[in-house]
Amino acid sequence: MIWMNTHSSKHTSPWLFFVLTFSWTWVFWIPAALLGMSADKVPVQVLIALGGIGPLVAAIFLTCITQNRQGRRDYWRRVIDFKRIGKYWYAVILLAVPILTGLAVLTDIFLGGSGAQMEAAERFLRKPSAILPFAIFILFFGPVPEELGWRGYALDRLQVKWNALTSSLVLGLLWAMWHLPLFYITGTFQNNLGFHSLFFWMYMIVLIPHAILYTWIYNNNRRSTLSAVLFHFTVNFVGQLFELSERAEICLFLFWLIAAAAVTKKMVEQA
Repeated sequence: MIWMNTHSSKHTSPWLFFVLTFSWTWVFWIPAALLGMSADKVPVQVLIALGGIGPLVAAIFLTCITQNRQGRRDYWRRVIDFKRIGKYWYAVILLAVPILTGLAVLTDIFLGGSGAQMEAAERFLRKPSAILPFAIFILFFGPVPEELGWRGYALDRLQVKWNALTSSLVLGLLWAMWHLPLFYITGTFQNNLGFHSLFFWMYMIVLIPHAILYTWIYNNNRRSTLSAVLFHFTVNFVGQLFELSERAEICLFLFWLIAAAAVTKKMVEQA
């Protein structure tokens, strides 16, 4: 890795990144929660948006002050270079989430449930022109600002200290904790899950198997930040299209765990 050869160990530590990321994000999200206003109100929307770019701000700042020209170029190249991603990996990145979601829905239907509500998907079928702006919003509201930090900056530095699996576990745990203030903001997806409910714990836990899968994809595509952005986008986009029943959500949670276990086996074999 280029940056490993150009900087001292203190500059390859991920902990300053996490401190800066949490500090930036929570300085906006905690006041948003304390306002007591709904997430659809403009002041709260602004605070949520500003907080959401915390990983991006921290990563760019640290890249600029700790990396030489070659290291900075490597950081941005990994964001835009689509050739780093193997052609078969595009299928994994774009199809894994729809397949897991489809399996969860079909399992629930098989058990006598409704599977999912598809109002959003049906709305886009009636008005296909709305898909593009919706997709752009999904892309830049979460995947881009988060992945340029979590995977684009922090993951490499964690993997200097630990193996891929341990790095994924640490990153997944911190990634989950980063979201905590959103549970206190009325109207957010996280708040609607209910703090300390079953679905709260599922949300917090599932980001760990997610992180394992992100690492697997990232490492197998020459440290491609773009691969992580696309996978994150797919997770969020599919999640917005289909509102799963409670049982289907539980099934999807279990399928994520199974997928992560399978990937963990591959990580161990590759180590």
